[in-house]
Amino acid sequence: MMPNLDPSKIQKMMDKMGMDTEEIDAVEVEIKTKEGKLLVKNPSVMKINMQGKEMLQVEGEIVESEEEEEEVEFTEEDVEAVVEQTGASKDEARKALKKEGDLAMAVMKLSE
Repeated sequence: MMPNLDPSKIQKMMDKMGMDTEEIDAVEVEIKTKEGKLLVKNPSVMKINMQGKEMLQVEGEIVESEEEEEEVEFTEEDVEAVVEQTGASKDEARKALKKEGDLAMAVMKLSE
């Protein structure tokens, strides 16, 4: 912050300006951009409310990351359920489950 200032004086100045702060106990912060993601590891996150407007101040180790798709695991029962409801082959059912990431969405897409 500002060197040589007493934290209690800083808090009093913030109070006079109508600023309320709250520390958020965050483990990781993810910011999605058009190019990918920015991850902030070991963040220090401060929520600032200034005259009704809320802002977040994030500090920490910034790591750029490529977009990652989460690998979702499905059981054979899930595959069988899609096959029974849509008449699709097991291979088609597996592909739909992997693509959609959700049993209900896979059934809807294969039923179209």
